[in-house]
Amino acid sequence: MNQGIFITFEGADGTGKTTQLASIARLLRQKGHDVVCTREPGGTKAAEKIRSLVLDAELAMGHRTEALLYLAGRADHVSELIAPALESGKIVLCDRFSDSTIVYQGCGRGIPLPALRMLDDFATCSLKPGLTILLDGDPAELAVRRQGRGVSDKFEMEGLEFQAKIRGAFLKLAASEPERIAVIDALQAETDVTEEIMTKIEALLCK
Repeated sequence: MNQGIFITFEGADGTGKTTQLASIARLLRQKGHDVVCTREPGGTKAAEKIRSLVLDAELAMGHRTEALLYLAGRADHVSELIAPALESGKIVLCDRFSDSTIVYQGCGRGIPLPALRMLDDFATCSLKPGLTILLDGDPAELAVRRQGRGVSDKFEMEGLEFQAKIRGAFLKLAASEPERIAVIDALQAETDVTEEIMTKIEALLCK
């Protein structure tokens, strides 16, 4: 059976990752593809429990503890859901993955990147996405989008300065891996974002 395709969606809070992932999944299924949608932290029963811990704004924890919990959840997620789906030839769409750890825990929290990359490689068994969609937008404009749904986790409580730092880290990462990471303007019309993402994915499927 053919190996599946792993596609991740990254970006700061409010960029519309979840919405776009759902739209892309629907379009791919209409074209006859077998698609699995998942998210991080989460995706499996164990990882969802970890999600409730790391995103709890009232639960104090050190940065290293936070990073290790994310990686523990990812290890279970990859072994129990993502790898089996790819081995059966499915397209896996994931809302956040390793890039978020590098950006948030590395650049945002100051965890040394060499250590993070080594631990992430161990947690994922060296699994890398075939394509990463980075939805990008000005933090101030994205904050307006988020106002309607309120603050939901500790990262959204960090403020615009932190969000700008996260945006810069994502863009720097994208510049270092242009073949894998496609930067898309998240502030354009929703349908235009979807169309641009599909163009990137169709190019990947044709390889």
